[in-house]
Amino acid sequence: MTTPPATPAPTVAELEEQERRLVLPRFTYDDAWRLGTLLVELARERGAPVAIDIRRGGQQLFHAALPGSTPDNDAWIDRKRRVVERYGCSSYLVGCRFRAKGTTFEESSRLDPDAYAAHGGAFPLAVEGAGVIGTVVVSGLPQVRDHALVVEALERFTA
Repeated sequence: MTTPPATPAPTVAELEEQERRLVLPRFTYDDAWRLGTLLVELARERGAPVAIDIRRGGQQLFHAALPGSTPDNDAWIDRKRRVVERYGCSSYLVGCRFRAKGTTFEESSRLDPDAYAAHGGAFPLAVEGAGVIGTVVVSGLPQVRDHALVVEALERFTA
């Protein structure tokens, strides 16, 4: 794997701005395929050992596991996705908000850490006029890089 330069950790304000900006006009089955394959291409270019998951509501529309990923990545995907479904914002933003209050998600959320993980990599799929309708999740890199990969893909997808 090619090691990219360190990804700086975004602030809470920057994370909130990403979510305001990355709202989709629609999200179809074909869109899930296009976004998923874009994520696979970006991950392959970097030799990133990730698993990728895209869901709309309760339906999985896309899943890929790249070389070097493991079944643990799928467990992380589920835990991070549940955070987005519960809070309506990225798993990384949820964790950062807890840390900004001087605590951690694990200490203060009162949620089972075996079922929920407020670590970077899960992002809400929000559609104009409908709100959050699904999730896109990456697992396999350090949390800042998981999050950054999803944001980069959504930025390219919406361009």
